[in-house]
Amino acid sequence: MGLFDATPVPSRPDKTTPLAERMRPERWEDFVGQEHIVGPGKPLRAQIERGEMGSIILWGPPGVGKTTLARLIARLTNADFVPFSAVLSGIKEVKAVMAEAERNRRYGRRTLLFVDEIHRFNKAQQDAFLPYVERGDITLIGATTENPSFEIISALLSRSKVYNLRALTVREIVELLRRALADRERGLGNLEIEAPDDLLEQIAIFANGDARAAYNTLEAAVAASGGKVLTTQAVEDAIQRKVLLYDKAGEEHYNIISALHKSVRSSDVDAALYWLGRMLEAGEDRLYIARRLIRMAIEDIGLADPRALEQAVAAMQAVHFLGIPEGDQALAQAAIYLAAAPKSDAAYQALNAARAAASETVAEPVPLHLRNPVTRHMKEWGYGEGYRHAHHFEGAITDMECLPPSLAGRRFYQPTDRGVEKRIAERLEEIRKARKQQ
Repeated sequence: MGLFDATPVPSRPDKTTPLAERMRPERWEDFVGQEHIVGPGKPLRAQIERGEMGSIILWGPPGVGKTTLARLIARLTNADFVPFSAVLSGIKEVKAVMAEAERNRRYGRRTLLFVDEIHRFNKAQQDAFLPYVERGDITLIGATTENPSFEIISALLSRSKVYNLRALTVREIVELLRRALADRERGLGNLEIEAPDDLLEQIAIFANGDARAAYNTLEAAVAASGGKVLTTQAVEDAIQRKVLLYDKAGEEHYNIISALHKSVRSSDVDAALYWLGRMLEAGEDRLYIARRLIRMAIEDIGLADPRALEQAVAAMQAVHFLGIPEGDQALAQAAIYLAAAPKSDAAYQALNAARAAASETVAEPVPLHLRNPVTRHMKEWGYGEGYRHAHHFEGAITDMECLPPSLAGRRFYQPTDRGVEKRIAERLEEIRKARKQQ
């Protein structure tokens, strides 16, 4: 028996199979999420429906549908589906699969080779795919949780299209859980379990975008309930922690991020850590927290400590690179730094004042001396006339006015005497004195 003698796509699993496996979609209509690449009219969807599949790399976090999408592609394009694990296989297994795929292509049979965790293959193992991909012996679909630019060889990348899959939203995961509870053939419908919306949302929040984790939690919670109603205690037992009052899409979500922001603004390190901990424990999107910390650095610290923004951006990059739970410590470090940093909203208020002036006053033309005379005619019309190049003057300071006449001398930025901003204020005063002397 050859590698391809089985059915093209694995047959439907029985009730002893984990719920996540049983509930894999078999039609487009059942696939949830990733609308940006498989929604109606999107390139990947159109390519599949035309049966013109090329090799692709599916890049995204765990449990977002990479394997499911590969199986759907095989089913819809009538290709032999060959799952291949980069963890369990080496070059010997790769060559055996490739040889049979080459033979089957001669008989008009298409082979879709799905390589899970393709980033675990080394360069030599990835190189082994190249000639077969180039000849069309196989359609390669690689799945990876790592950035393909760093983990997959350039020759293979150049022959494949990379699609970035996103973590599923709470709403999408709740929809999947509802389907599982209602499906009598593949899911838990025969148990007729009644599940409150708030508990399904808690499971979805805990899953953090991972449908597989959500299915596993639901299955464990239903088993622990021991009745016809899904209970809070059963869910807490399944996720092994207390269900917190927190709704990632509702009021409590905004209440807690507000508490974190105001604790940082008030320089209360301990309160900032507590509210951060509440968000982390409730399964909040880590990149959302990172974005809010960056906003705090800009809005409430600004130039009083320019490194605050560096710390917040570095935390965001660390979260993206490390994931959960290691990246959580980067968020804590950033929150501590921001809370302890000197505070100033002077730069924030300065931009608001400048924008208000721009909207409330006449939009005067740019003064001629600030315009570049890029043509002879422009020079004749006075473009650039009177411009004073700062580097040609002592201290690189001139008395040239750069605001429109109606706003000349206007000050938008009023630095505080806190942190680095105190030195900035002193420097601005030096500049103003030097300009007066000229």
